Amino acid sequence: MKNKKVAFITLGCKVNQYESNGMAQKLQKEGYEIVEINEKPDIAIVNTCTVTNMSDRKSRQMIRKVKEENKNAIVVAVGCYAQVAKDALEKMDEIDLVLGNTEKNQIAQYIKKFQENNDKLYEVSDISKQKEFCDFGTTTYTEKARASIKIQDGCNNFCTYCLIPYARGRIRSRQPQSIIDEVTEIAKRGIKEVVITGIHIASYGKDLDGYILIDLLEELNKIDGIKRIRLGSLEPTIVTEEFANRLSNLEKICNHFHLSLQSGCNETLKRMNRHYSTEEFKKCVQILRKYFKDVNLTTDIIVGFPGETDEEFEKTYEFLKSIKFYKMHIFKYSKRDGTKAAVMPNQIDGNIKEARSKRLIELSNKNQDEYNKKYEGRILEVLFEEKDGEYFVGHTTNYMRIKSKDVKISDNDFYDVTIGRNAEICKI
Repeated sequence: MKNKKVAFITLGCKVNQYESNGMAQKLQKEGYEIVEINEKPDIAIVNTCTVTNMSDRKSRQMIRKVKEENKNAIVVAVGCYAQVAKDALEKMDEIDLVLGNTEKNQIAQYIKKFQENNDKLYEVSDISKQKEFCDFGTTTYTEKARASIKIQDGCNNFCTYCLIPYARGRIRSRQPQSIIDEVTEIAKRGIKEVVITGIHIASYGKDLDGYILIDLLEELNKIDGIKRIRLGSLEPTIVTEEFANRLSNLEKICNHFHLSLQSGCNETLKRMNRHYSTEEFKKCVQILRKYFKDVNLTTDIIVGFPGETDEEFEKTYEFLKSIKFYKMHIFKYSKRDGTKAAVMPNQIDGNIKEARSKRLIELSNKNQDEYNKKYEGRILEVLFEEKDGEYFVGHTTNYMRIKSKDVKISDNDFYDVTIGRNAEICKI
């Protein structure tokens, strides 16, 4: 077979990373060799992202760079930006093949079709009509000592700043047995931690018959060999007394939850079309802290959303002070063409966004320092994942990043360490 060496460039989220790995495994089964981009591949696949205008620009820049450095390679653009911007990509001379998100699963067939016809090919179907989860089978994206498992795709929320429902389509859940089979296979490979990921994992099962996320987690908790199950970003509306109670009975569930907030002001949340209030969010936090000891909560916040007044920002600031997240990922609002927010009145000046962002970053750092100090002298179980210089680095169940010089430590294993004596907590 000619043109056998394939390289991947992956932009964006863990779901994209998972799907790149899935495409790579499918191509390997067809006889292709997966190589690094600097090894002069015959085929270069850029798995694109479209979460912001900057993501679009990075996707285009990467496509051009890949072609410039690999002039004889077939260049394939796939993924979210390819899904929503097929017309724009068709105008790029650097691209030979454009595939949408639905087409990723058949990438080997499309590459073969292109090679047979030797003509540019653009295959992007209407993802809003996609009803079934595109299953890569027992593919595994392994990140250090943990593996990410994609359990669902799509989103029905239509937040006013986001294009994801247009890039990923409506919610589609993976069949439970397929997930169980993949995690079982992962356990056989000696991987001890799995991360449950997807575009909107809280919606898992809404398109299945009476089977929801907590049912799946209870099944995964039974699999021998897996020691930790970590959840990706959760919509706060899923956290009820029943959910938290059932979840807390699963000994493998990690006591770290990333709760998607975006703003601590109800007026701003309403303009964002988020489907909860700050009061409901606080109730969710109280429930998790009731059921999980040493629970660690992280979140995402957008500052400078259109119409965010000084008063609204102060409401957000005070709300965040009251919650005391361990870590807040702060994003300055950036226009995303094609969204409702991009054409809203009262867009916020960049200097104001910068000042607000700085205040929240300072609050986040303060919270993290205070949280970390509580653990000085305590013994914590850490899964060490990699060597970084003279340190071994890993995470606790509640996702505190720990480093240690202990010579007895090796990666991909659990150790009890004493904070402040033979281990240190790193900032994340």
